[in-house]
Amino acid sequence: MIVCHCMGITDKDIRSAIDWMRASDPETIVTPGKIYRALGKRADCGGCMPHFLDTMRKCDSFEVPVNLRGLRRATTAGMNGNAG
Repeated sequence: MIVCHCMGITDKDIRSAIDWMRASDPETIVTPGKIYRALGKRADCGGCMPHFLDTMRKCDSFEVPVNLRGLRRATTAGMNGNAG
């Protein structure tokens, strides 16, 4: 199914790009920008972004690696504790 009409990106393209990125670097943080770059394309109007993000989230290999989960909370908590 076409997800981005401007660039002709399908749900299969998005899943393939995520799988490729995860295979080449299991700890990478997958973003829409990285997917566009992996496909050799650029975002245009942005109208597809809600559907693009839903498609990303449904990909089995999209999940954030276990060792990278919670980093924002840990960093924020550390900053709050040191601010005094």
